[in-house]
Amino acid sequence: MKIELYPPLSIHEIGQRENQEDSIIQWDNRLFVLCDGMGGHEKGEIASQTICQSLATWFENNIKPDEPFIDDQLREAIEYAYTELDKYADDNPKQMGTTLTLLYIHRRGVTAAHIGDSRIYHIRPFSSPKLGEVRRGLNEGILYQSRDHSLVFDLFQAGEITYEQMATYPQKNIVTRAMTPGEDNRMRSDIIHITDIQPNDYFYMCSDGMMEKMTNNELLTLFSADMDDKMKVGQLKMATNQNFDNHTAWIIHIKNAIKEENDDQFENEEITSRINAINILPHPVYDVEDDDVVVVGGNEKSIFQKIIGIFK
Repeated sequence: MKIELYPPLSIHEIGQRENQEDSIIQWDNRLFVLCDGMGGHEKGEIASQTICQSLATWFENNIKPDEPFIDDQLREAIEYAYTELDKYADDNPKQMGTTLTLLYIHRRGVTAAHIGDSRIYHIRPFSSPKLGEVRRGLNEGILYQSRDHSLVFDLFQAGEITYEQMATYPQKNIVTRAMTPGEDNRMRSDIIHITDIQPNDYFYMCSDGMMEKMTNNELLTLFSADMDDKMKVGQLKMATNQNFDNHTAWIIHIKNAIKEENDDQFENEEITSRINAINILPHPVYDVEDDDVVVVGGNEKSIFQKIIGIFK
């Protein structure tokens, strides 16, 4: 598979915090990493910067872009990053840590990995901007959202809280996995392989601060809007400029994806993957364009009108 990208864009805002604990890095326009550090002043930013830089260094020294990429290489890269982070371990290593999101574009498609509650999205914009709902079972919308390693996701899956309560639960920011130094049992990443890649798709990577006041529906509507990528980034910044937390994102826009011989042997996992948060929705949400069908209690235009209103 040959994949062409529009110039990748990023957002890196401090929010209303005193220091920036988010870090991002890219290598060769193929590897994209985003980390959200934890541990207060200096500690969180050291953790996130160390993981970003060490991953880029490992890829620079060990990867040849024209060769196939396998999961064992990714695990080796993450192990190297852990080893570099261990150099900062002290008597209380759990006081320092970071989330991880990683996206690597290669001959077989896209490999994505994450630890924690920073997210990776695969978005296929709606052909009509009025369709502002997350849809499951149709070939556009949010096709993949990484499943947060968080207390609220665990409570939901255990039946302790509802899907809707996850957004407002008092302990929604507690993560159940993070990269921390000095641990005998390292947290493993969830890995997914994505091969259903089409022109105009987006991969959106973000720290949880980006989603502080933005729903998936609003995010999807923005990416489906008829405007160029720099305008979309500007509107994302405007929509999040009052957010409290650090907020950081990568916007990776697919220009073209050309299938090659034997590409079909590589499975697209996002449809059924247990780590695809779209698959845990309590029920599918479908949009229809036929006038013969009426969705009772819904207003397909409301979300689009809402988000456009934000940016006027």
